[in-house]
Amino acid sequence: MTRTMRVPRTRGGLSGLMLVLLGLWGGLLPFVGPYLDFGFAPDDTWVYDTDRLQLSVAPGAATVLGGLIVLASANRAVAMLGAWLAVLGGAWFAVGGPVAALWDVPGVGAPLGTEEGRRVAEQLAGFTGLGVVIVFFAALALGRFAVVGVREAVADEPVPEAAGGSGTTQPLVFGRYARENPPGARPDRPSQPGDQRVAGDQGRYDH
Repeated sequence: MTRTMRVPRTRGGLSGLMLVLLGLWGGLLPFVGPYLDFGFAPDDTWVYDTDRLQLSVAPGAATVLGGLIVLASANRAVAMLGAWLAVLGGAWFAVGGPVAALWDVPGVGAPLGTEEGRRVAEQLAGFTGLGVVIVFFAALALGRFAVVGVREAVADEPVPEAAGGSGTTQPLVFGRYARENPPGARPDRPSQPGDQRVAGDQGRYDH
């Protein structure tokens, strides 16, 4: 069981890398979006407030941390913990805005786009769509780490011991004095020439 908890670090490579990149994108978009004229008001870079901390920085940091754990961990349980952390980050990107409105958090700002299609794209890229994609890659990582590979299962099987549990062949024991017989001897076969006799033995085995 201990061996099956070990996994190759390459197993979470793609998912972990994507989670790190997506988390960085979501956490930094409100701050660097104005450079690309794609993001959220105000139209100034590196504007910080608690709303952006709660709705972008916090889930972005959770996603990045989860992705790094998935990317670097060689332990199945730890890697799955990182994937679940990324799931929480992605879910908060998707639903954090409406939920945070319950404690009077208005949001990170209105989309910068003037066309309806661009405003939708900014909203999807910064929150709802981004959260769905993060959850997808985190779930992919969970699925990969939940499966035990054939090589891992074979490596975890105990090595069978030899007959008798000691790794050596035990000699047959029979006869009046329970003598140890050479390998291959049978109790219903007379003793062969060269067999050692014991005092008082009748010289043959009882049939």
